[in-house]
Amino acid sequence: MESLSSAPAAYALIIVNISVSLYAFFGDRNFINQFAFQVRAVAAEKKHYRVVTSSFLHANGPHLLLNMLTIWFFGPPVEDLLGTLGFLVVYFGAILVSGLVSLRVNRDNPAYASLGASDAASGLVLSYCCFYPFEPIYILFIPFGIPAILYGALFILISSRLMERQDRVIAHEGHLGGAIAGAALTVLMRPDVITQFLG
Repeated sequence: MESLSSAPAAYALIIVNISVSLYAFFGDRNFINQFAFQVRAVAAEKKHYRVVTSSFLHANGPHLLLNMLTIWFFGPPVEDLLGTLGFLVVYFGAILVSGLVSLRVNRDNPAYASLGASDAASGLVLSYCCFYPFEPIYILFIPFGIPAILYGALFILISSRLMERQDRVIAHEGHLGGAIAGAALTVLMRPDVITQFLG
């Protein structure tokens, strides 16, 4: 495991996510209503801060655990490779792009709401895939690893298809926006990942 000093931002953001979410679970349930992403609140009421604050809130314990495990596994290597500033660019860039995509996709549904750090987590996973395209990524209940480049491509493809469903309860458009932002920002900051892959 990476030492805490080698990935201070990744571990600090995990602590902040857990603290804010636990406060919302056990301290003030109305906290979620005040800071979750909602199309009407962001677009009509100009509460743009909700794009970011929603990423630190979670629906329940399993939702929080899954996102924190993802950041735990993929955040430190990305921070090690991009540096703390580059890591923060990917993390918050994924959140912002995810919010813009969610606003666009759900513009005709003002009551639409979402929350969770999966936008940032998706960005970190795709950033990792840029650096380690052939490293195996393991998914629950699948006994073998999937090459990172294939995992990334499938993640984007599946998210783009699932976001078209009317009965979805998962914010796939947010995952898609975060993932694409994570990959694009990584390539912009480290274009050598392309030559490394081609070489």
